[in-house]
Amino acid sequence: MLTDKQVSKFQEIYREQFGKEISREDALEKGARLVRLMQIIYQPITEQEFQELQNLRKQNLNKS
Repeated sequence: MLTDKQVSKFQEIYREQFGKEISREDALEKGARLVRLMQIIYQPITEQEFQELQNLRKQNLNKS
């Protein structure tokens, strides 16, 4: 859940970026969705996962 201050800040950023006002309800919904998206996307990977990615990158470079 976002605080009132965070919702207000989201409204301010949204207005600056898109040039239009949004309601507190819309800001709360959009802000919460953004936070959830970031939680899903930004997850640390294990050392093993990192090594597997590195190996895949090396294989792809060798194919080029």
